[in-house]
Amino acid sequence: MKNNFFLILTLCSMMISYGQRHMEKSVEGNINNLPVHEYNLTIDQEKVTKAEGKEVMGMTINGGIPGPTLEFTEGEYAVIYVENKMDVETSIHWHGMILPNFFDGVPYLTTPPIKPGETFKYEFEIKQHGTYWYHSHTMLQEQSGVYGSLLINPREKTLEYDKDLVLVLSDWTNEKPQDVMRFLKRGTEWYNIRKGTATPLNQVIARGALGAQVDFWRQRMESADIADIYYPAFLINGEENVEYPEFKPGEKVRLRIIDGSASTSFWMAFGGPDPLLVSADGKDVVPVKRNKTFIAVAETYDFIVTIPENGKLEFKIMAQDGSGTATAYLGQGPIVAAPDVSRPDKIGMMQQMAKMKMKMGAPALKFRPGKDERYQMKEKWGMQMDDNMQMEGMKEMNMDMMNGDKSNGKDMEMKKDEMDGMQMDMKKDSMQMDRSKMAGMDTKKDTKMKEASQMEDMNKTNPTAGREVMDEADGMQGMAMFSQYNYDYLKSPEKTSYDPDVPVSEILLNLTGNMQRYIWSMNGVPLSEADKIKIKGDEVTRITFNNLTMMHHPMHLHGHFFRVINENGEYSPLKHTVNVPPMQKVTIEFYGNEYGDWFFHCHILYHLVGGMARIVSYDTPRDPRLEEYPVSKLLDETDQYYSYGMIDAASHMTTLNLISSNIRNQFSFRGEYGWNKNMEVEAAYDRYLYDYLTVFAGVNVENGMEDSLDEITTTAIAGVRYLTPYLFTLDVRMDSKLRPQISLSRAISIFPRTILFGMYEYQADFGWVDELPQGNNFKKEVTWSTGIEYFLSKNFSLMGSYDNRFGAGGGLSLRF
Repeated sequence: MKNNFFLILTLCSMMISYGQRHMEKSVEGNINNLPVHEYNLTIDQEKVTKAEGKEVMGMTINGGIPGPTLEFTEGEYAVIYVENKMDVETSIHWHGMILPNFFDGVPYLTTPPIKPGETFKYEFEIKQHGTYWYHSHTMLQEQSGVYGSLLINPREKTLEYDKDLVLVLSDWTNEKPQDVMRFLKRGTEWYNIRKGTATPLNQVIARGALGAQVDFWRQRMESADIADIYYPAFLINGEENVEYPEFKPGEKVRLRIIDGSASTSFWMAFGGPDPLLVSADGKDVVPVKRNKTFIAVAETYDFIVTIPENGKLEFKIMAQDGSGTATAYLGQGPIVAAPDVSRPDKIGMMQQMAKMKMKMGAPALKFRPGKDERYQMKEKWGMQMDDNMQMEGMKEMNMDMMNGDKSNGKDMEMKKDEMDGMQMDMKKDSMQMDRSKMAGMDTKKDTKMKEASQMEDMNKTNPTAGREVMDEADGMQGMAMFSQYNYDYLKSPEKTSYDPDVPVSEILLNLTGNMQRYIWSMNGVPLSEADKIKIKGDEVTRITFNNLTMMHHPMHLHGHFFRVINENGEYSPLKHTVNVPPMQKVTIEFYGNEYGDWFFHCHILYHLVGGMARIVSYDTPRDPRLEEYPVSKLLDETDQYYSYGMIDAASHMTTLNLISSNIRNQFSFRGEYGWNKNMEVEAAYDRYLYDYLTVFAGVNVENGMEDSLDEITTTAIAGVRYLTPYLFTLDVRMDSKLRPQISLSRAISIFPRTILFGMYEYQADFGWVDELPQGNNFKKEVTWSTGIEYFLSKNFSLMGSYDNRFGAGGGLSLRF
């Protein structure tokens, strides 16, 4: 008996000391003399075939995409050698792992890049168990295949299941990722056209949604966009369809699911009885039966499923925008099908948002990036909606779901559950608002800064006050179309709240973006213009994400787990990545127990490279081993120049447009030449002062006499360009002959693949420099054109136009 007592005491002390080590500042080296577990990884460039039967260049790890599963046991010491056999730098980040700052794997920030021909040794103590993953953190390499999975077994198994199966979800493009980013920067609708998710004007009118569309245009938005990129294939463990016949009937299998996509979130669905969700982001949760589940980029979820007695279980994923699926089968025999998931209704979303008075178009690029305007931005943009509008919007959404459902009975039951959940959310929100009034919140004419201060005081005494006390104008939780995107089904089996005596620092991050120029930022400031977020050790940092865009943003904090505040209060779950749905708010908090600088960013790869990232800093001295690796190189990755162009070769005229730009600067060249020898060439430099406003200067060259190139006039030009509400491009300028000029242009998608465009230009000459003909004190020049373009492919279009200088004609457009 005494021996048993001492054994229990020893085990308890070991558990306490291990828990303390987990919460303490990370330390390099195998200081606890743990058993060493080694792996060798080789990253190389190879030809691969992943979609449409096309062979393209990819990046492999140990010859495969995805890379191998690295399996460890909690309490081991990992030593991983990564060899770079490519001709470019690379890196590996250990996503979700608690480890020393130097081995986190963000090149130029925490870890040196792995140069061509070199091998880097990563080493760290395995302090946790669960499902995690690893991937390159160098530019867009993750999209090319540099990712793999981590399976970490617990010291002692606590759940009942027979086998593990890791399923890595991903997206694949046959294009070079750098070309994808360059194409996004030019603001074309081709990717939506290609995957059938565009909403041209004819479809909008047919649905009676013209008013909603006009409201979107007024706010400089084309439509309710969901995802940015066309992918010819979505993959599970590197295949569009994969089978695992080795699983036997009745076996319980723990599916360890990782969304390793570059930019695609998925809806997951399972055949057979609802599976048991047991873990999220590597952390155990209170088990809950759940079928249709949303998984955002970089998240991981573990489900326990039972192999059917007579058939094979289907696991199916659908891209969030409904543009594609992938499937895995477990077992043998006839298929036990997963329920279908309905495709999203983008036009219906637009109508709902218009009725809910959403205010969109928050700037991704501010006039003064150093000025703190986060609270003003939060107040100005977002949703303005009273309770009646909220309830009416939800009723209409429910009716749309009932009337538009074409799926099987099981999916119908799932939709009913969703609607019931929405109604519960609505009731809960109404109760929350009532409590806020009863608590005596001053909702009259106090300033917003005073309200923010009151909220901060409440949050310091009650970590869940942000959920229980809501401003009526911020009633986002009950919005029907997005109510299914929440984490209320996740509950920690243990309390995760912090001691109320621990100091709390509040941070508001508005998530902002510009789809026309593809810039992404926080509080209107991209990474290249942002200061570090300072974190105080031994304090709780509470961050509220306020999403002012139409995109989901899975936000990932390196080297930390954080609480995602949900309805479970003190039992709110711990995660390393949190999805922030469109036009909604999510609050997280974490205890500062680390050192150094850590990366913090949206995990949609193209949003990260577009600027939606920050450096979180404990303000400790920089590691001297990084002296020759300046952080500026990391910042430069999000502020690169992208160049693109277009040629219109038609029977009546030829036009060439070239653009090269980064976040603030743009160089452009435009040349026109007509059959009647009319010619105009212009080269200019633009400086973006704000999202929609530039000042520019340049040179204009044109012939002064029709049908002749003998008289060429060269003038200097300067002016402003402005993207107006309703998406008109306004150009106001003056040239060196003091001739004012104004022009207006617009393009509208009227049918699938079909664009209508037009331009009007007016120039006045008052004779302030050049003398006008005798008797004239004013001369004007009007130029206008209109045309239509039909997309054949990403790079080619048929076009026809009329120009008042060159007449009518048609031809081919080439984008490059």
